[in-house]
Amino acid sequence: MRPSEALFRYRSQIREIALRHRVSSVRVFGSALHGDDTADSDLDLLEEPTAQTTLMDIGAIRFELKQLLGMEVDVLTPNSLPAAFWDQVARGDGRMSRAHPLRV
Repeated sequence: MRPSEALFRYRSQIREIALRHRVSSVRVFGSALHGDDTADSDLDLLEEPTAQTTLMDIGAIRFELKQLLGMEVDVLTPNSLPAAFWDQVARGDGRMSRAHPLRV
């Protein structure tokens, strides 16, 4: 299954997992968002932590999503992105400029 297909099929479960681990928003980016993903692609998620979110929460989100979706999942936070990459997002340049929110 392609990540974009898994995202469509499991959207509500992805949101539930994020909420359970105290994340305020989840956005998808990369190949799954742009429709050029393959069965070998991973799912790229940008998650906005709250003051209560811990590194254990981020790790648990990644683990639970890998179990649910049966594919690799990259879970990033704004602080985990290299500054130059985050600057592209803030300016609206590059592939992450169209990061799409999964309402949580």
